[in-house]
Amino acid sequence: MSNSGAVHDMDGGGPGHLPRMQLDDLLEELQVRIDAVRGTRDRIHSLLDAVLSVGRELELSQVLRRIAEAAVLLVDAEYGALGVIGEDGNLSEFIPVGVTEQEAEAIGSLPTGGGPLSELVRNPLPVRLPELGRHPSSPGSQPDSPSMRSFLGVPIRVRDEVFGNLYLAEKRDAGEFDSEDETVLSTLAAAAGVAIENARLYEEARYSQRWMEANAEVTRALLSGVGERRVLGLIVELARTILSADLGVLALPEEGGRALRVAVAAGTDAEHHRGLLLPREGSFAGAAMDAGKVTTSADVEHDPRITAGPPRWAGLGPAVAVPMIAEDAASGVLLLARAKPRPPFAEPQIAPLSAFAGQAAVAMELAERRRDAEQITLLEERDRIARDLHDLAIQRLFATGMTLQSAVRFVDHPKAGERLLRAVDDLDATIKIIRSTIFGLRAHDNDSGGEGLRSRVTEAVQDVSSALGFTPVLRMEGLLDTDVPDGVADEAVAVLREALSNVARHAGANRVEVAAETTGEAFTLTVADDGTGIPEGAHHSGLQNLADRAERLGGDMRLGTPSGGGTRVTWRVPLTGTGAGGATGEPANGGRPAEPGEPADGAEGSIGRIGPVG
Repeated sequence: MSNSGAVHDMDGGGPGHLPRMQLDDLLEELQVRIDAVRGTRDRIHSLLDAVLSVGRELELSQVLRRIAEAAVLLVDAEYGALGVIGEDGNLSEFIPVGVTEQEAEAIGSLPTGGGPLSELVRNPLPVRLPELGRHPSSPGSQPDSPSMRSFLGVPIRVRDEVFGNLYLAEKRDAGEFDSEDETVLSTLAAAAGVAIENARLYEEARYSQRWMEANAEVTRALLSGVGERRVLGLIVELARTILSADLGVLALPEEGGRALRVAVAAGTDAEHHRGLLLPREGSFAGAAMDAGKVTTSADVEHDPRITAGPPRWAGLGPAVAVPMIAEDAASGVLLLARAKPRPPFAEPQIAPLSAFAGQAAVAMELAERRRDAEQITLLEERDRIARDLHDLAIQRLFATGMTLQSAVRFVDHPKAGERLLRAVDDLDATIKIIRSTIFGLRAHDNDSGGEGLRSRVTEAVQDVSSALGFTPVLRMEGLLDTDVPDGVADEAVAVLREALSNVARHAGANRVEVAAETTGEAFTLTVADDGTGIPEGAHHSGLQNLADRAERLGGDMRLGTPSGGGTRVTWRVPLTGTGAGGATGEPANGGRPAEPGEPADGAEGSIGRIGPVG
């Protein structure tokens, strides 16, 4: 065979040989297949990495963010988002990826309207579009929103429930998403469902533990003797902290359950809620009490159930209210709200809320019964002390005074006689003080629910401690519970609360001193702080209100500056003719019939002088 023939066989495709061009095509096709296999392998590795990355997190919010970020990387998309479907069938949470802050504001925290997003919510099946704008229900592009053409969306299922959807837009380096992208994204969505379920279980367990700890803290506080108002504040703060709420309110029933009084309010615009008396019908708390279960609102500011009371919900969105039920009766309502555009309260978060409110109500009822028992014991002890003072101390003082008076006539020295008479006067004053004390011990009930002025002043000081960050110094002198009439006491407590509230809001003080004093003729309340003082030109409507209260009672209010700086408010009213006890016009025996062996009214209360000296 010649050389030329051999060359011809190699080039021309002799028997058993392929032409060079066809061999190159086969090699190129083989390379393409190898690249495809390599690409598929790399994509499978990327999918596995994404699944592992998603499953590594336990915090639900972090899991959702990680799913959206993994989806964007996995299918090489410019933009992505994860939408969570709420109980009402609409989007309750929307997590965008790949957009700027300005673009995110243009899209909105919860996108509304038509288009594939709404289509996926209504019909949870994969959607793949080469041109997003050509979709029949597309609302068209927004001026500030990013340009998006190709679109791919798949649902995320948690067991048999559609939890939400994955949205991808603008395929990089390609005109549109293909079927392989859809398959990969659907696989990620299935793995995401498992990760979400695990995160939910973790979140439920964590919230259950926190609610149990909160219940234990409330019960411990109630049974340890802490004041009810402070415990109510503790309930609100614990619930507000656990659920990350911006506002917490606790309302108690009044007027036979027809109205609700806001006893505690903390957080955003709390001063607009505190102390409000609202009808049961027309309030969100009343709606929860009528329902007898956890009641939610997606937008409490515009909730149609709220028709009563002043405007107070501006800027607030998601809200939840739960009645505090014990023995089939609601003893109060706990309400929590978040500012817009924060997400609504999720079911795992609020599921233990009913149990928390119910256990708090039971603990409050047990504490009330314990306080009733302690009050009965206290009143019995007061009666015993009053009897001992009357039967022993007063009788002996009275006898001593009569003996001294009788001895005066036998004293020749004038100064000695005067000293004896002064001693008789001192004994007379002492008897009046003791009788006033007896009257106070036996005055079990009054308009303040059985609480004396001393305890009400103490409670007001304790209530402001959380707002100040420290407990004010308190000093009380005189017979506050007996010498100060109920009307004056009510005004004094209102003045004290207003003055302390002003200090907490405006003074920036590190120390506050409160003094409540009575001499039997006048009552004086002083609140001094070391804060910034009252700036010139400041609005004094609150202080004018305190002055008006004093003037109505015939007293006055004075402003001063302590030596170390700050503000001193002195509120003083007279008590002439309004006190209790023999020294101020009350019958010497407190209005009761004279006991056997006791002088008639006035006889024992004033020893008197039985004759001239000498």
